[in-house]
Amino acid sequence: MARQKRYLTATLPDGYSKTIGPTADAWTHYWRIVAILANGKTEIFWGHTKSLAEAKKKRTATEEAARMRGWKSHAFEIAALVESRDEPTPT
Repeated sequence: MARQKRYLTATLPDGYSKTIGPTADAWTHYWRIVAILANGKTEIFWGHTKSLAEAKKKRTATEEAARMRGWKSHAFEIAALVESRDEPTPT
């Protein structure tokens, strides 16, 4: 039997909310990198993983990327995804 479609929402400490879906995938965590580039501009990278351990492994890759790309600074954040069956209302 196919898995039922649902929506997954992550809320980060700064209040930013990201909704993924509808999906049947087994994602559990959302990660985000906010990088300050050498020229002062900001870039945001994000993704989702199937476990907290997998999300934490992204932190090591982030440190390496920061060195290779010459970022002034960066923040790496992980948030648990919360499941709902209903489509979120736009804000």
